[in-house]
Amino acid sequence: MSDAAGEVIRKYFRQKIDIIGKDDNSPVTIADRDAEAAMRALIEAEFPSHGVIGEEHGSVRTDAEYVWVLDPIDGTLSFISGSPTFGSLIALARNGVPIMGIIDQPISGERWFGANGSATMNGAAISTRACPDLSNATLFAYGAELMEGEHGPRFRKLYDAVKRKRFGYDCYAYGLLALGYVDAVADCDMKPYDYAALVPIIENAGGKITDWEGNPLSLNNPGFVLAVGDPALHRQAVEILA
Repeated sequence: MSDAAGEVIRKYFRQKIDIIGKDDNSPVTIADRDAEAAMRALIEAEFPSHGVIGEEHGSVRTDAEYVWVLDPIDGTLSFISGSPTFGSLIALARNGVPIMGIIDQPISGERWFGANGSATMNGAAISTRACPDLSNATLFAYGAELMEGEHGPRFRKLYDAVKRKRFGYDCYAYGLLALGYVDAVADCDMKPYDYAALVPIIENAGGKITDWEGNPLSLNNPGFVLAVGDPALHRQAVEILA
């Protein structure tokens, strides 16, 4: 599925293609739609009884025991800007709980995989790093807009508590956390296809990923996501964000 999506995406990367605005003003392209269609065709052929939740082509059989959750290009703005910090996200959930996840970066050729107690990048075992105190941590987040809205003051406290911070890496930030280069990632307004694939990767790499109140992530969370590489950071971050 990752190979099929990547073949589509590489064809359109840094090409002059139409950018379509969705109802929420987020961008979408033919690459997003064709990549998801390619993945869904494989699911329908191999697992016709499984459900599918996709960002671009909707949902089917969501009451099935096994449900695939797809984001063909997480970070479409990065994709259309020519920045290779986007990724294809594939998750498999069982009874609403993500049990397998993939982040695939088809330009750099990096592929993260998490399931069954193991996390890898291109087949090599990976793990998060130790960083037990927020005052020494590196925080990544989607964008400065997290400073706005009702949740803005909470995020600002976390932002001020860490040593280093960066914005704008989409799912790639979570991949860097699983590799041990980033200590925390906080985001909001995320849909299941934005976060489901991240859960098995982060957790199997030794980290912890929940909502801002510390609750486990399922397919029904309200969209607040907190990931940390060192579980010791989790309590500190939740105390600030909750």
